[in-house]
Amino acid sequence: MNQHILRHYNLLLGSKSPRRQSLLKALGLHFTLVETEVDEIYPPHLQEYEIARFLCELKADAFDISMLSNDSILVTADTIVWLDGKCIGKPSDRTEAIEMLKQLSGKQHSVYSGICLKTATKKTVFHAHTKVKFRELQQEEIEFYVNHHKPFDKAGSYGIQDWIGYIGITGIEGCYYNVMGFPVQMFYEELSKFISEMPENEHTEV
Repeated sequence: MNQHILRHYNLLLGSKSPRRQSLLKALGLHFTLVETEVDEIYPPHLQEYEIARFLCELKADAFDISMLSNDSILVTADTIVWLDGKCIGKPSDRTEAIEMLKQLSGKQHSVYSGICLKTATKKTVFHAHTKVKFRELQQEEIEFYVNHHKPFDKAGSYGIQDWIGYIGITGIEGCYYNVMGFPVQMFYEELSKFISEMPENEHTEV
């Protein structure tokens, strides 16, 4: 798949994340930003990747189906951090951000990203998993990062591409870009497959 094949489709990105937007642009894909509001609430029995998959599909289903013509593909995503049997979301303020990083300090956690691809007649959901290990972080390092980088829009209160990633992360297992919120290699493959499985009358050039 490349932009030449994607020219038959209008890619819609239902995400406010500047990191997801940047990664899609880096793939060379043209897209249109679309927005809708949704309460990111999930059933309490869900765990790990199930949460990310549920939330990305919830976001996709919140869009009016009438906006999805046969040549439109909607992309939605959600990323969570999973540590010690619980989901860590985005911090609400400075105090919570500091507390989250203290919890992650010296431990390995999991990052799950769920991605949903949807047209007017077809939908698929997939997810990526990356393990991330932090060394023991000093209180002053945590406070410096939170004060200067304000990671309030990031699950787990950190960005792997930020200063805290440079000095604190000792290793990862899995996709680096998944930790940024968008597993681009998996997305590329899944989008290629999604398009190839479209009914002929939905993607035949005229």
